[in-house]
Amino acid sequence: MSENAFVDLRSDTVTKPTPAMRRAMAEAEVGDDVHGEDPTVNRLQERAAEIFGKEAALFVPSGTMGNTIAVKLHTRHGEEVICEARSHVYNYELAMMAWFAGCLARPVKAEDGILRWRDIEPHIQPLSVHWARTGLIALENTHNMAGGRVMPKEVLDEICDHAHERGLKVHLDGARIFNAATYLGSSVRELCAKVDTVMFCLSKGLGAPVGSMLVGPADLIAQARLYRKRLGGAMRQVGVLAAAGLIALEEMPKRLHEDHANARLLAEGLAQIPGLRIDPSKVETNILILDVSGLGLTPDEVSRELKARGVLAGGVSATEIRMVTHLDVDRAGCLRAIEAMRRVAAAALEAKHLLGVTPA
Repeated sequence: MSENAFVDLRSDTVTKPTPAMRRAMAEAEVGDDVHGEDPTVNRLQERAAEIFGKEAALFVPSGTMGNTIAVKLHTRHGEEVICEARSHVYNYELAMMAWFAGCLARPVKAEDGILRWRDIEPHIQPLSVHWARTGLIALENTHNMAGGRVMPKEVLDEICDHAHERGLKVHLDGARIFNAATYLGSSVRELCAKVDTVMFCLSKGLGAPVGSMLVGPADLIAQARLYRKRLGGAMRQVGVLAAAGLIALEEMPKRLHEDHANARLLAEGLAQIPGLRIDPSKVETNILILDVSGLGLTPDEVSRELKARGVLAGGVSATEIRMVTHLDVDRAGCLRAIEAMRRVAAAALEAKHLLGVTPA
């Protein structure tokens, strides 16, 4: 990373394709994917299904589209979808479960972002003349807004077992499921064995320029292809993107531990700065949520001050900013970010002192 370049910690979506990805894109064998004739897309889909131990897979432009299609596949209009209160499907997908699938979200708060069966069970509704029936349980692993927290396999399996006993399906928003598997020392196949469908992103920690995958039973994926068409996601010679996706899928999970180590380094450094609050022991993967309220600045103000010092981050609440490590931020970049935050904090606390304000 150039010393003059920004340290971009806004998200792992900002990654640039690697030289190997660019070469593969330039040389990709292509065909018309709407007719199922793009050989590179077909290889990507077959390989994704194999890696996850599912029957089939579908390449989609975005994770939001993948989740939207999955909710539609598993539900009927007028049903409820149980999800965690800070989940992506509930907060950051433009209410697509309502707009496209005709379903109502039933958000359930979990303190650490990890839903457990004991949290879910009281909210399951049977068919009634008064309330909407539960149609689906949607989980998220890792949990973005809980700071990249990982749902353990035994927790995920327990939910799936009880849900299936009730005749309910489970969809997993696994945008960063390879980060979860890395943290647990597991494979995505083992981790996702009991869920009915999984969406995962190629364009986040895996570094592809665009694209996500939806994996599951062959009959559902065939139906998903039609929903993708309805949402405008049918593409033609898209092998130029799938070629990068293949490298992302095969090669990039091997290096995710580096992002996790950098996130922990970043958290440990930030935890030493007066006015900031973060528990490094809770930083499990590549995301950290940092409380900046002790500085007397809003997250947007902190972000502006960081940008002036060469670091990009973004506010996620009235008191917090999020930082995400990825393949384009190395250890040196994390150290630069810590030093930039140290200067921002020192200036903010000095201003509070001059104004006679007692630091929080």
